[in-house]
Amino acid sequence: MSLLRVESLQTSLAGAAGVVRAVDDVTFEVAAGETFALLGESGCGKSMTALSLMRLLPDAGSIVGGRVLLGGRDLLALSESEMREVRGSELAMIFQEPATSLNPVLSVGEQIVEVLERHASINGTAARRRALELVAAVGIPDPERRLDEYPFQLSGGMKQRVMIAMALAGDPALLIADEPTTALDVTIQAQVLELLGQIQRSRGMGMLLITHDLGIVSQLAQRVGVMYAGELVEIADRAAFFASPKHPYSNKLFAALPRPERRGAMLETIPGSVPPLSAMFAGCRFAERCPSAWARCRDEGPAWHTAGESHAVRCHLFDPTAPDEEGSSRITAASPLQVTDKETPPPQADTSLLEVSDLKVHFPIRQGVFKRVVGQVKAVDGVSLRLTLGRTLALVGESGCGKTTVGKAILQLLQPSGGNVRFAGEELTSLSPARLRALRADMQIVFQDPYGSLDPRMRVGDIIEEGMAALGTASGLAVRDRQIDEMMARVGLSSEMRGRYPHEFSGGQRQRIAIARALAVAPRLLVCDEPTSALDVSVQAQILNLLKELQATLGLAYLFITHNIGVVEYLAHEVAVMYLGRIVERGGVREILNDPKHPYTEALLSAVPRLDADSGRPVIVLKGDMPSPARPPAGCHFHPRCPRAMPQCSVGYPAETQLGGGRSVCCYLYEQIRS
Repeated sequence: MSLLRVESLQTSLAGAAGVVRAVDDVTFEVAAGETFALLGESGCGKSMTALSLMRLLPDAGSIVGGRVLLGGRDLLALSESEMREVRGSELAMIFQEPATSLNPVLSVGEQIVEVLERHASINGTAARRRALELVAAVGIPDPERRLDEYPFQLSGGMKQRVMIAMALAGDPALLIADEPTTALDVTIQAQVLELLGQIQRSRGMGMLLITHDLGIVSQLAQRVGVMYAGELVEIADRAAFFASPKHPYSNKLFAALPRPERRGAMLETIPGSVPPLSAMFAGCRFAERCPSAWARCRDEGPAWHTAGESHAVRCHLFDPTAPDEEGSSRITAASPLQVTDKETPPPQADTSLLEVSDLKVHFPIRQGVFKRVVGQVKAVDGVSLRLTLGRTLALVGESGCGKTTVGKAILQLLQPSGGNVRFAGEELTSLSPARLRALRADMQIVFQDPYGSLDPRMRVGDIIEEGMAALGTASGLAVRDRQIDEMMARVGLSSEMRGRYPHEFSGGQRQRIAIARALAVAPRLLVCDEPTSALDVSVQAQILNLLKELQATLGLAYLFITHNIGVVEYLAHEVAVMYLGRIVERGGVREILNDPKHPYTEALLSAVPRLDADSGRPVIVLKGDMPSPARPPAGCHFHPRCPRAMPQCSVGYPAETQLGGGRSVCCYLYEQIRS
């Protein structure tokens, strides 16, 4: 008997554009001790499914059909008071954003005790003792101190662990995890995923995992359900799904993933976007984006068909009653990868565009009435980089290591505290404001959040034109109008869109606008600060294809700031690994990713969820979080978390060791090579 059985669930939202069918006829099961993953793009209904199970819908939402059976009891038939008893004790949820889910005015201990008092009937000293056990069980260091701290005093990883502790306080039979690692670095993500796996195995708990990350699905799930436009389109065991996904949408998701073997190819993309769920669908909802669609797909909604043992798919391609003649004409192969040999040639000595030497950015810590300086936050503490035309240097590391600060300091958006930044032979740190302004057209940045970096009161055409007019890169209104149209076409946007505002575009389209704005002034260096972190895999593929094409045609140099190792494997030529304000390892992308030398690089790469979860590749789970740059550890900054630390690691910072072929590492393990 299934722990959870969802039957024909239908959830609607009343909106200005009409009724939105956010969840439409969804059916699946979760057994005790099993992880069932819901996979799909943003807006397909995954989170709304979870909120429907918890009966935590917004005011405009309502469940209009179906049943949700938990342990044989229909949750939709319960009164709200009865449902409150179920939440926390039988059914619990970890929300996507812990920072907004935790109460900022209550301490960690108070929030956990509140759950214990409500669902476990534990009060007073016993409740605090149990809360302490839960905080320790989820791996939070110094649990007694953390219990009395508030959410703002915790890192993102710790806040997520507190959410897990609260969810486990009532000992639920089923745990819903809605994108539990979305905002976390891969090292912290590895800790959380290991923790969830251990807890599930020890408690025999069922789990509904909601994610868009195929690597996490491969690592945690036993069965997979793929959602698209409010409905499930494929359900399969994990092994069968990863060996041979059946639905055209599932195949497109796999083909859109950036992988090292696709470095010389353009990634598959899914044209268009998820259709509005307020529309009335006559046929298959994926038909307009499907390379294998034919007339029947647009006229008739597909039924479920068997595609193998424990594998079902909602697609006309697998209808055994369809005539062979029709079938042979309708099945078309997915668009082949456009293989190209346009790998940028190795850098020549005279093509160096950017040289950064011993760059420092320190922020003063001020205290007291007179705001005296009592310390320094060493956000960037001696970074050296070199970037050549037509090449991509990836700067990788955990959040808080100083990657974004490096990018802003290079562009002189932040005043460096020390070091040199030479761009095309000119020292930027000593330039006059007038000369620096004249160079702005050659150096541009694409920020992580396109919505936050675009003026919501300006039309897209004006946003792109603003830089051209300010920096004088195009004279005359007619010339600028023509160049705006050309630039929008280059990034895959129609010139008819130039009169729209940013809020009228999707996330991927807004990022294209941000790229068009940066390219409009014809730069030679583009700093890309996590430009794909907030995008679905299909939209990410569009942006990566665009960046790759622009580099091949325009010879741009990219400083690509990211924590996504898959993107690094696909796009970058060189890699610099950063930890607590310093570069710990650098070299060619293949050498670094295939044979990491620094223990931190090893842990960083091992923590990346891979599609081959059963390969036996060990995961190095780092303990604790990155130290504060205001109080860096003595010696090597990584030694408190390093599994291979030696006595000398806590004494002095290791010097840089050259390993040959442009590779270098800062680690005492390679000291003999230097000597």
